[in-house]
Amino acid sequence: MTTNDTALPGALSLGLARTTVELRTFFRDRSSVVFTFALPVIMLVLLGSVFSGAVAGTGITGSQLFVGGMIAGGVASTSFITLGAGIATDRENGTLKRLRGTPMPPLAYFLGKVLLVVVASAAEVAFMLAIGTALFGLELPTGTWLTFAWVFGLGVTACSLLGVALSSLARNARSAAALSNLVLIVFSFASGVYVPVSALPEWLSQFGALFPLKWMAQGMRSAFLPDQLASHEIAGAWEHGRIALVLAAWCIGGLVLCLVTFRWRGARER
Repeated sequence: MTTNDTALPGALSLGLARTTVELRTFFRDRSSVVFTFALPVIMLVLLGSVFSGAVAGTGITGSQLFVGGMIAGGVASTSFITLGAGIATDRENGTLKRLRGTPMPPLAYFLGKVLLVVVASAAEVAFMLAIGTALFGLELPTGTWLTFAWVFGLGVTACSLLGVALSSLARNARSAAALSNLVLIVFSFASGVYVPVSALPEWLSQFGALFPLKWMAQGMRSAFLPDQLASHEIAGAWEHGRIALVLAAWCIGGLVLCLVTFRWRGARER
């Protein structure tokens, strides 16, 4: 007895295929690519040029001090904003509805989005490190790449999940893009990305400490700066344990928010 039934591809293979589609779509949108990659680099160059003086007693310039925080801000931009605006656009133009009606498992769609964010975030980090080493004399770490890896992984996960949740809270794609950019700018100031963390008012630093970007920035600084720079943090230490705990908590909280809020149809279709 013969059969013509053919097994459908698994979620992993479909997710990898979806990743190819996501990457092509993303890099074909030149304005989005330029904004995503250029804004953090431009901010790094501007702020690094303004705060170029030496940090007393460290042998480090203010420019080098900014690089770690700006890397965290770039990673947040390529994950939080890319998913927040991108998924809202897919929902508004009917892509989510069409995909939901196909045999493709939902996991494959999200895998494509996640791998897009990982590739974009890694490229962003490479750009930022190139600028930091070429223009501001940043020295790449020799023994703290593991710290960079787990901060990067937890940070990308937390910001991506929050971006997915925001995409469902916004009414449409335009409001999702505007809201995600506004939220990121506010958190960047409150988290010591655009302003030295030691110069923040106490109430603003306490507000920033509630959210993942502050801890991502602190973790990135710990990976790329000498240990004596830890004294310039609010607690006077890198606090790796607390960084991991807060970022992991936001990963869990972000996942819960996604499960509660995510919708495949636009508000007008429900």
